[in-house]
Amino acid sequence: MIAPHLERTLEALADAATRLDLVLIPGFKNSGPYHWQTLWQDLCPTFERIDQKRWDNPDIELWIDATRRLLAIRRRPAILIGHSLGALAAACLAADGHSQVAGAMLVAPPRPERFEAEERVPPHPLGVPALVVASQNDPLMPFSGAQSWSRTWGARLVDLGEAGHVNAEAGYGRWETGLDLVVRLVGAVAAAGH
Repeated sequence: MIAPHLERTLEALADAATRLDLVLIPGFKNSGPYHWQTLWQDLCPTFERIDQKRWDNPDIELWIDATRRLLAIRRRPAILIGHSLGALAAACLAADGHSQVAGAMLVAPPRPERFEAEERVPPHPLGVPALVVASQNDPLMPFSGAQSWSRTWGARLVDLGEAGHVNAEAGYGRWETGLDLVVRLVGAVAAAGH
């Protein structure tokens, strides 16, 4: 049985999916079976996930190209929900002015230099409603770095406290609070005209 709050959240996401695509962009090596992105897809089939052949090659352009391919097929405004390297790819697409990107939820973005992406990651506002969802003890990005990037990107910062890399290993399975954040971002995107 699904709790009433979760049921309302899923209904709100289903309603949002009538006008927006909700696109999951996993990080390096994809998201495994217990990762929140996978569990969200199982729980709510309105989520789309990018696909590519080289999850083991952390070249940000592969992530960006895979997302562009999915957006080209879908042809609707989209909210990009990226984790780790996927968050950096989502930020790049938003800042590039891709016409379908209506919003971005950037979960646990790593330091760009970790993936040799410092020249690609935008040093300016993204131009769409965005959230940077960060942890106080993420091994891939100090919290001060997440604060700085959220200011640079013009994104609202969500502090999860000590949440590690916000993945299955850190205890983030179904992560219902994350689903609530998506619903809030959908509202911000609607207020911005999508």
